[in-house]
This record gives sequence, C-alpha cells and structure tokens, in this order.
Amino acid sequence: MKDNKTLNYIKDVLENMPSDWLNLTTHRLDIYNEELAKVQFLEQFEALYNSNNSDASVLNELPTAFDYIRLGHPLSCVLEWVIAKSHDLNPNNVISFSSKTIPVLAILRKNLLDHKNTQILYTGELPKSFNTELLKTVYGYQFELKQVEKLEKNTTFNGSTIFISQQENICDFDLSTNIDFYINGNTNLGSVLVVNGEQNQSYISEIQHVRRRETIAITPANALIALKKLTETTTNTNKTNTSVEPNKTSVLNLIADITGSNTKALVGSSGLSIQYAILMGLIHDAIENHNQKAIKIVVPPNCYGGTNDQARRVAACLDNVEVVDLPVDGDNDMVKSIDTVLTKIAIDDAIPYIIAEIPTNPRVEVPDLMQLKAVLSQERKTASGEIAIDPVFILDQTFCPNAHFLGDKAILSTIRTISFASGSKFPSGGQCTAGYCVGNKKTEALMNKIETHLNLCDNEATALQYNILAKQMPSMLQRIKDAYTNTREFVNFINATLPEAKINFVSEELAQQGFTPSVFSLDLPTKGTTDQERETYKRALNLKLINLMITEIPNESKYCVSYGQLKGCYWTIPATSTQGTTKEGDKDYIARVALSPNMDMALHKNVFLKFVEAI
Repeated sequence: MKDNKTLNYIKDVLENMPSDWLNLTTHRLDIYNEELAKVQFLEQFEALYNSNNSDASVLNELPTAFDYIRLGHPLSCVLEWVIAKSHDLNPNNVISFSSKTIPVLAILRKNLLDHKNTQILYTGELPKSFNTELLKTVYGYQFELKQVEKLEKNTTFNGSTIFISQQENICDFDLSTNIDFYINGNTNLGSVLVVNGEQNQSYISEIQHVRRRETIAITPANALIALKKLTETTTNTNKTNTSVEPNKTSVLNLIADITGSNTKALVGSSGLSIQYAILMGLIHDAIENHNQKAIKIVVPPNCYGGTNDQARRVAACLDNVEVVDLPVDGDNDMVKSIDTVLTKIAIDDAIPYIIAEIPTNPRVEVPDLMQLKAVLSQERKTASGEIAIDPVFILDQTFCPNAHFLGDKAILSTIRTISFASGSKFPSGGQCTAGYCVGNKKTEALMNKIETHLNLCDNEATALQYNILAKQMPSMLQRIKDAYTNTREFVNFINATLPEAKINFVSEELAQQGFTPSVFSLDLPTKGTTDQERETYKRALNLKLINLMITEIPNESKYCVSYGQLKGCYWTIPATSTQGTTKEGDKDYIARVALSPNMDMALHKNVFLKFVEAI
C-alpha cells in the first residue's frame, strides 16, 4: 500500500484512539443503532479522514461499530476500511476473522446451500487446522483442493474459486487475477477475506452471518497489531503468541474449581464458538457411532437468539439434522416438555441433543432438578421395542456459572451433560468474548470430538483472551455473590414501590441452593381496553423506563444485553436484542435488567422511584 496520506492518518488514529476501542467488548453503547452499525461508524470515520481530523475527542464520539466484537468493532472496521481503500473496494467486501479456517467454511456453507462447486487454491501450506476429510464427512461441504506455486491471471472454473495464502502481512493482497475470494492468514493474528467481483456480492451478508454466529471478527488487539504492521510502526506480528500455556493452564484449573468437574475444559474465542464446536463434535460422534440415524437438536424457541439461530443454521446444512422446539418458560414446564420431546424422539429412534439454559433466559426460571434428573435418566424404547439412545444435555450456565451440575456427586453427574458459559459475562467481566465448556465423566469421549472441531474451526481462545480470563476468574465467585446481593436489593425495592409489576427472579430458596443470578425480567403494569392496547402501552413503558435510566445515570446504566460486567447496570428488551432471530410469537417484550457488583444502588433506586411517580 503506497497511499501515504491514508497511512499517516491511520498512524494518527492509532495514537489518539480511545482506550475503549482496545479494552471493551462493545464501544459506545450509548451511541448504537444496530441497523446502521458498521455503516454509521465508517461513514463518520470517512468524514473525519476527509477533513484530516484524528483528534482523540472526535474519535471518542464515533458510534458503536457492529456488535459485541463477534461481528466487528472499531479496530476491525478501520482495518477493513484501509485495506478496501488501498484496493478501491467497498469496505463491506473486506471481512476479518480471528479464525483462519472459518472464512473458507463460510463460503463452502453458502455454496452447499446453493448447490455450487468450489475450488480451493493455496500456496505453501494450508492452515494446520484445515481438515479436508471432516469438512466433507461431518459438515457436508464439497470442494476441490489444489496446491499452486503462483496464481494464473485467468483461472477458469465452473463455480467459486478461493485462494488461500499464509503470510506475515495479512493486509497485502494481489487482486490482479479473477479469483472470487482471497484469504490471507497469519498464524498469530487471524485472517482477512476479500470478496472480489460484482457476481459475488450476495456472499457478503452470508459470510458476515457466519462470523456473527460461529466465530468472531479479528480481535481488537490483533487488529491493532495488523494496523501497526501496515503503517510500519512495528514489524512483529508474533506478540500475541507469548505465555499462552501458563495462562491456559491457570484458566483450565479455575474452570475445574468453579464447575466442580475434573474433566478437561475447552475455551473458545466466544460462547457461540464453543457452542458450534459442541454441536459439530456431537454430530461427528453420531456419524461414527449411530450412522444414518436422524439427529434432533432440541432448543427452547425463545432462548438466546444466537443459540437458536446457530442450531437452525447447522440443521439447514445437514439432511439428517432437525431442530425440535422445547417450550420452557411461562406456562410451560421444562421437565414436562423434555419428557414429551424425548418420548417422541425415542419412538423415532433418533439421537437427542438438548440445549437449555438454567436459569432460563429471560424469565430466570429453574426447573425441579430432581425431576429433571429423572426425566433425563429415564430409559425409553423405540417403536420396535429397542432401547433408545440416551440424550446429551447441553447446559447453558451463563446466568449461574457457579452452580454445580457436573461433579461426581452433582445432580447431573449420571447423565451425559456438557456445560458451557459465555466468558464475556462473569468469567472476564466483559473484557473479552471467550467462552468455555466442560463435561462430566460420562462425556469424556464426546469432549475429545468437541476439541477436534474447536481446533478445526480455529476457534480456540487467543493468547490475550486466556490472559484476561486468568486475571479475572479468581474474583469471579465473589463478584457473582456481590452482584446477586445488589440484584436482590433492587428487586425487593421494585416490589415495594411498584407491586403491580411482575418480576421474574429466583426465589430465596433457590438462591440458598446456589442459584444466584444477577439478572431479572420486569413485566411492567399496563392499561387499555384490548390486548393490543395493553401490549402497545407496556412496550412503550418499557422504553420509557430504559431511556430514563440510561439518561439519568449515563455512567452506569447502559442499553445493552451485557451481563456479569465489572460495574454498572444493563437494560434490554429481549425481543429486540437477544431474541433478534427468534420467531415473533416466541419473543419476550419485557425489560431484562442485569446488575453488577459495583454500582450506585441509591441512585438507581431514586431514578426508578421517579419513573414510578411519573406513571
């Protein structure tokens, strides 16, 4: 890249950028329009570039870019923008990843669904994690693989051609050939994909959706290294590869202590990265041990949108995989729903994989655990009278990662159970996106398969993520305790000042059993003569409350789905945030509130009282 004006501007930006660009999982939550996201950020960034303004004050006023690092963040957007500018491309055509293999998988996924051929060309070696056999047998992807010394100017192929190159400078592209997709990988940083040509524009949103659901964008720290390499302020891209093992060992030991499980834990670049590895590892096991049998992924229809969407995306690619709804909240009982679903799956002689949150999200409900154990342990028969395949229970413990389910004498120790948690919540206190999973002794073979697919997707946590978790997890249990204390106090205050409101939160009895979440859902009182009037009024009241809290307490109250943060209070409406891809009839138009161990409780009470007095 020879554009000195652009490079000099980027140098200034890197010197003056807000520290939050590097240190937060979501920058400027108070300036966030999800529909505009990266477009809004880059439009304003380009305007600053055109006026040669890189002052720290104006950079700090730029809005949130994309969401929660998975899909992108300020530094990944700047990296993609500067690469695009150097090649006269639209920034949307440049997509960066923490993983070196997932960009290939994203293209293969679309071509699988479109019944389109794929040719993969590469120089030198493929990424170590690339496993041709498993990509074809487990993921169902079909492609031709060819090593080349150099690219020919005009390659002809009936389908898509991908060119993979491993190199020190992941920003350096030669787009002089008619290749459809260029992918530059770097062992320590991740990869950058360039979508080439008008005929491939339809791939962009599909590739970005893979990045959002099955992996993450290049991390802020690695994007910064790549940008410094590009601007020649540093020549070393190996900084992220220091002291991985000591931190990794520390994190794995901490997970064992916190969960009570003695089996090996796995840590991914995000909660959805680890969940994707779980699903593909289990499907791999089913192919080996129960070949040709149908696989049923059982998921609550109103659970976290990423979980729901990812399960359906996996099922869309594989003929023998289907998603089955599991009603768990409100008038539905999780145990009864599981019994009904497992009985039907058993009759069909299919393989059941159940994903469920305990406590549930957003209603914060905990099933009767003895009944849950009984229904999961029950031996069932197929239509022909044979013993049915027992379920694997995949437990999302993000709300209560301190509750013990897996140890030798724990409630689910005798059932094949894998627990996972979003590390962006309590484990890291919101400082990184890494997530982890761990199983009980009955899942040791499954965990080996899950590890295979975590590595295949190149989705293991980065060195910096391990470092952050190693620093934050020792204080995790105390932070959970303190945040629960704050939440119970706030819930009691709301009950006293607005008794007509319905609050979903754990009982004191459940808290004594170890379920101490710091999130609750709030169903505000409503009015009107028809159901539609009452629903409209309540939705408006939700927004009125949230807007008041974030306006009156801007330093602490944020409009975001965050949970387990080190400080502050986070407000959201699940139907328009975490349940974004959930079917409309299953959405929850209520307020979800997440409290931290460090916040001004008196001020929050006062502002809430002001809200009550206004209605």
